[in-house]
Amino acid sequence: MKLLLVEDHKDIAGIIFDYFEIKGDVLDYASNGLQGYELAKSEHYDVIILDVMLPKMDGLTVCQSLRESGIDTPILMLTARDTKEDILAGFDHAADDYLVKPFDLDILDIRLRTLVRRRSGSMANRVLTFGALSLDMNTRVLEREGSRYSLNPSQYKILKCLMNRAPEVVTKEEIGDALWGDEEPDSKVLRSHIYQLRSLIDRPFKHAYLRTISKVGYRLVAEGEE
Repeated sequence: MKLLLVEDHKDIAGIIFDYFEIKGDVLDYASNGLQGYELAKSEHYDVIILDVMLPKMDGLTVCQSLRESGIDTPILMLTARDTKEDILAGFDHAADDYLVKPFDLDILDIRLRTLVRRRSGSMANRVLTFGALSLDMNTRVLEREGSRYSLNPSQYKILKCLMNRAPEVVTKEEIGDALWGDEEPDSKVLRSHIYQLRSLIDRPFKHAYLRTISKVGYRLVAEGEE
């Protein structure tokens, strides 16, 4: 497994790190919520271990922000809070599982591997379609009329946003948030990504799906709809 551990208590983080490294797993570490959020958006992980009480951005906010940005990596939340309200709050913010401190490392391991297996099963046929466009969310491969294109991470995030919302307009701000999160969006870079994506999915074909909505954003337009 490739794990992201977001935990501000270094002693706890060290114990978790040692346990999973011995098992041959790969871990990245963040000591605050903002750093964890950025890592989760920029790297691929099989599962995320996320503490609730974190500096800079609390775990509940990290979890919800990742889901709003289209990141669906399984998240297990760790916390010293064990009330019913606290546990429900974690699930309300789209966590997949919840473990109260102190915890047994073997139980943590079983919980994480269960989440990974569950996600692998649910991702078996995860494909978005719109008209002749078909996007495989496992491989980031786009198909159109027999042609296949491997998308880079930025192209994939943009097209995923557009296909999930099609035929609605997706604003530049919403796309920017999916790409950069809380960082300052770069309009020139966004235009470059859109140009590259349009070159892939539309230029060789008669119908252009990707349309610019002046001063607002972008949308996908089905054939016969103008």
